Amino acid sequence: MACCREPTNPNTSKNKNMFNPSNRNRKLLTAAFLSAAFLSCSREHMVPNTGNDPKFADVSEFHKNKHTPAAFIAASEKLAIPVAVDLPENLPYGNNRVATYYAVGVQKYKAREKAGSYPLAYEWVFVAPQADLYDARNAKVGTHGAGPFWQLSARDSIFGQQFSPAKTSPGEPGSIDWLLLMPKAGTTPTGIFAGVDYIQRIATKGGIAPAKPPKKATDMVEVKYQAVYRFTKKNDSTP
Repeated sequence: MACCREPTNPNTSKNKNMFNPSNRNRKLLTAAFLSAAFLSCSREHMVPNTGNDPKFADVSEFHKNKHTPAAFIAASEKLAIPVAVDLPENLPYGNNRVATYYAVGVQKYKAREKAGSYPLAYEWVFVAPQADLYDARNAKVGTHGAGPFWQLSARDSIFGQQFSPAKTSPGEPGSIDWLLLMPKAGTTPTGIFAGVDYIQRIATKGGIAPAKPPKKATDMVEVKYQAVYRFTKKNDSTP
């Protein structure tokens, strides 16, 4: 750039090497500058554009440098919960959280024919989750799978289902929705989950079906995801 050029003075040519870096040093400095600029641009492209939504801003910070289940669970307590998936107040006695778990695993999808497509095309349809559950001590305590169910042992399990209408809130770009679920009709939560009325899925990361559609009817895919699940019951009286 013109503003960065040094003025040329023929009378100082004898002292040029005394005051200016060598060509080799200039090349090294230029290379370092370009590398820094490239890394800066790369980082900008790696960060999703979450706009001004405070929930997304919180989630971005939440996922930054949180490497253990305990850290994820602790950080999730500071997240703003969207109204659509927040718990009702249930006054006058309120609610009582009975368990919180970090889940890491996959969301499974399979191909199906896209309705009305000609020539024939396919789209992804959700099948089931498959994940391990961890507690705030970083201990693996259970599993999460098709149903959906959450199970710690033969005596501690719960099945969930959507409310009608469904209570959902968009996750950050590229991530599955946050949810508020209820125990599945016809099932009874047991053990630690006994009496649970609400299941929340928050702080999701990943899990979205691929943007590229399947090529054939037998295609299946597993997409990595992580989330925090909260299990809460209504208080019948002051806790």
